[in-house]
Amino acid sequence: MQELLKAGLEKTQRIVVEKWRTIAFLGEDCRVYSTPFMLHDIEVTSHELIKRCQSEGEDSVGMSATVNHLAATPLGMWVDLAVRITAVSGRKVDLEFECCDASGVVANGVHSRFMVNMEKAARQIRSKAEQYT
Repeated sequence: MQELLKAGLEKTQRIVVEKWRTIAFLGEDCRVYSTPFMLHDIEVTSHELIKRCQSEGEDSVGMSATVNHLAATPLGMWVDLAVRITAVSGRKVDLEFECCDASGVVANGVHSRFMVNMEKAARQIRSKAEQYT
């Protein structure tokens, strides 16, 4: 049975900070979980949470995100990324998240996603691509 999309639903995912998820510009000794990859992981985890509540032919896309990256997580450590739905308003889904490593909170913030009809979205994307490429 499909779960109802509502405030309070949560998902936590443990992520190991592998080399491809780290920054390189500070050198090999300072490889830490990068903010862009953290945002990617926030989006993926949020998408997976919402996906379990979607109807056939629906999906969600990111609208906005505010990430407060508070502390570094070194290469090889893990982070627990917890996302929670705070509000559902029509097709808009608001979430909050917290990212913790063994030392405590390393990031928090908010993320919004929008529910789309995949057939309609595909038509719109094809039309734009044909018009501008």
